[in-house]
Amino acid sequence: MMKRESRFWKVFGMPGLIALLGAVGLFAALLGDGPWDVLAWVGLALPVGYSLRGFWPAAR
Repeated sequence: MMKRESRFWKVFGMPGLIALLGAVGLFAALLGDGPWDVLAWVGLALPVGYSLRGFWPAAR
């Protein structure tokens, strides 16, 4: 009998990464100023960028 390949990470990998980046950004925004602000901006901007990427037409 063939072993069935798990598709868990194929389905939930990118949404999980987006959620993790957002959570890191929100947590960094609570911690302080200076480098924490930079981490918060990056952590909150990357999920927005990944999410908006789905609206752009694919390159052919």
